[in-house]
Amino acid sequence: MKLPNATEMHSLDQSAIDDYKIPGVVLMENAGLGTVLMMEKVLGSPDNSFALIFIGPGNNGGDGLVIGRHLHQRGCKPIFFFLVDPDELKGDAAANMDIVRKLRLPFHVIDSKARVQTLPVLYKQFVNQGNPCYAIVDAIFGTGLTRPVTDEHAETINFINFSNSVRGIPVIAVDIPSGMDSDNGKVLGTSIRADYTATYGCPKPGHILHHGPEFTGKISVVDIGIPPEVMERARISTELLDRETAASLVAPLMRVDNAHKGSHGHLAVLAGSVGKTGAATLAVKGALRAGTGLVSLFTPKELNPVFEVLLVEAMTISLPVSKTIFEVNDLTFIEQEISGKRAVVIGPGIGTEPATSELVLRLYETIELPMVMDADALNILAKNRDNLPTAAGPRIFSPHAGELARLLGCTIDEVQDNRVKAAKEACRIYSKDRHDGIMILKGAGTIVTSSSGHTYINTSGNPGMATGGMGDVLAGIIGGLICQRLDVETAAAAGVFLHGMAGDILYKNGFGYSASELGDQLPSCLYQLLKA
Repeated sequence: MKLPNATEMHSLDQSAIDDYKIPGVVLMENAGLGTVLMMEKVLGSPDNSFALIFIGPGNNGGDGLVIGRHLHQRGCKPIFFFLVDPDELKGDAAANMDIVRKLRLPFHVIDSKARVQTLPVLYKQFVNQGNPCYAIVDAIFGTGLTRPVTDEHAETINFINFSNSVRGIPVIAVDIPSGMDSDNGKVLGTSIRADYTATYGCPKPGHILHHGPEFTGKISVVDIGIPPEVMERARISTELLDRETAASLVAPLMRVDNAHKGSHGHLAVLAGSVGKTGAATLAVKGALRAGTGLVSLFTPKELNPVFEVLLVEAMTISLPVSKTIFEVNDLTFIEQEISGKRAVVIGPGIGTEPATSELVLRLYETIELPMVMDADALNILAKNRDNLPTAAGPRIFSPHAGELARLLGCTIDEVQDNRVKAAKEACRIYSKDRHDGIMILKGAGTIVTSSSGHTYINTSGNPGMATGGMGDVLAGIIGGLICQRLDVETAAAAGVFLHGMAGDILYKNGFGYSASELGDQLPSCLYQLLKA
């Protein structure tokens, strides 16, 4: 499912109007009616009740007027509160205001902070008339908001969110909770906390990113009548990575009856050092649990006995020179042994010693296989970003926010302020002239973006995954999926969703589960997606 930003969504609406001659008022009617149908589905019939509908400027306010009218049709008394002069509404919103006036539906104008203070009194009067409040509808600001919310608008939002008088009343946001940036999920001063959001045409990035999930509640996508031809022509580059999308991505992994281990690839893993053998173990386990045919772990020779015991299903390749850390003197040996493999994972727990750093940079420059760069490999790249060699093959970078900040030479706050923008910028810098670079910014709403311009925003995962080793498992999963002949972008996106899906299964019983336990859930998750 596509995730248009505010500019792209406006273009979709305008194309429906200009190119297909669908009047804007029809799109608005579809939006309002679709919202009421959603409300009936989740809240039941609105008959013999009243609803508070807060109207702002522009088309979002017009949508609210349509919602009120359709509630009126169903026996609910809509009470409108205007945070704009009704006479200043224009276009389709003004047309719907004319209908509201003809129907003599009640409305009040909230044009100052003082008027906001009257809301609890007014609400009590409505309740005393004998009918319950069906819902509060937030139609104040839409997807075009970019400035902080202030004055009576902020006070009204605070009333809806925190007033004891309306506590427990369902709040329905129209398209996006008022006060939220629809492009990135940032709260612009204050924002409505909705129980449900009816979003029009497509979900928006802000529903998924940053504070989006906290404020949007349950999202329903309302079809407002934008023709599919408009969507196809728009070429929106950002996509929601949900279960349906993930199932389509992993479909090529369905196995034939005569499959054998050689059919599913051989992964090379360069990971681990003294005190960090667990990182290597988890990366290998992630690859195996994702279905990789064979996995070989390259290891400094003094650590080989440890891995021989820990990894009974994987092979180990003991490095002849490196004792406890990876050293560049083993470069030729590694290049020879990597022959015949389909992909490489490098970085988990390897450290950043000078000899290790030189080895990583040389492999980055010479190995043509797809290479998943994680953990210390990323830190090594960050330290050398001013004279980074050109990659010899596809590269998948999987930083968390701190690692991405180092890759970009900025602060973590700057990364988190606009995660999509930061991921795209890092992908541009580190992919250089290649069109097969992938940047994965891990965290809530993980971003997967490619140098070809395509971006996914992930929907799986949970706070229980905030524990050590999770990223090591993910690196192994992605490397393993590449070995099973998924292209690098597909493998990255599918791996991210699978990883989060496995965590979601465990989170049903609370947090405190380990990265190793998450890995054990992967076969079941993959099976579920393949059977979807």
